Amino acid sequence: MVYATQIRQKGANETRNVSVSYADKLESGELLTGTPTITDSTGDLTLTNKVVSTGAETINGVSVVAGAAIMFTCAGGTASTTYTIRIQCTTDASNAQTFDDYVQLEVI
Repeated sequence: MVYATQIRQKGANETRNVSVSYADKLESGELLTGTPTITDSTGDLTLTNKVVSTGAETINGVSVVAGAAIMFTCAGGTASTTYTIRIQCTTDASNAQTFDDYVQLEVI
């Protein structure tokens, strides 16, 4: 498993937008494409609005070009629980890459 370096947090009653940069994994000129598959193995979280970024985004203080980030909305979860969210996506390169990554989300 490959985990993102940051653990995101949200309150149990919050609905939050989550953005994950892939800028460091993409080759020059390569972008993410299609609809990402985003799941949580427990089914406790409601994950919606799963898209590849369509505009420039600032993620953790770093500017990320359009097409280089995955974005989704997260709701639900149980307080004092850390969830693992799986993100699967592909790129538009002629020799396309497929990424299979995990982010952790702590519900506080």
